[in-house]
Amino acid sequence: MPIADSVAENSSLPLDFQAATQSPGKTLGGPQPDTPVDADGNAIPLERQQPVRILGIMPNFRTVSGGAKPHPPGWKYNFTVASHQALDYSTFVFLGLTSLTAEAMDAHPALGKGVDGFYAYTWRGFLDKSDNTYLSAWLLASTLHEDTRYYALGSPHHIATRALYVISRQAVARTYGGRQTANFAGLGGKMLTQVFSRYYYPSSATSFDVLATKFAYSVMRDVGFSAIREFYPDIAAHYIRKHREKLLREQQQQP
Repeated sequence: MPIADSVAENSSLPLDFQAATQSPGKTLGGPQPDTPVDADGNAIPLERQQPVRILGIMPNFRTVSGGAKPHPPGWKYNFTVASHQALDYSTFVFLGLTSLTAEAMDAHPALGKGVDGFYAYTWRGFLDKSDNTYLSAWLLASTLHEDTRYYALGSPHHIATRALYVISRQAVARTYGGRQTANFAGLGGKMLTQVFSRYYYPSSATSFDVLATKFAYSVMRDVGFSAIREFYPDIAAHYIRKHREKLLREQQQQP
């Protein structure tokens, strides 16, 4: 199965602003054949639809729309999605930005400065991110039968409830059977990434304090990205509806 097709099954159809707003005559007339549906066959409202990419850039391959029935996890599927995320073009853009920042701030003096320093930060950063992705989303998840995808809570839940839910997902995952379980794969992947990094970072960057700080940063980054995944559909749906209403008014005003 091609990677793009496999990943597309993991999420609902993209909440694409342009596609969702350019044909009001069609989108306002009722549910379309390609409208994502929940496990009972009911159309999923815009506020709960997760795009494959947020703003067309940020990968959102491991998020499930509220109420949607996702592709069943497994060794092959988990590896496909993990590879798609680890090797996505946006990963290298983000990696370049973080490496430039780390080099400019001289985060690890032993790695040097300038072009050589940037290269030293970049390949190590790539290993960090790849290790974390493959360990958390594939190897440990498949071994432990844990589903570490983010299942969006969505509206109509209260904002505070959703915010607490976002934070709690760092410690809670799902089993393949759908029950909640401790997120051993997610947290274990982050911990093992720091352990492995001791073999390719200089000794000055592998003390307990440094590794603990990197682990905490990894957790906080995931919380931030999960918050974006949780609340982005609400924002996108608001503007999509506003744009649809504008286009409909323009159609009605035409002679």
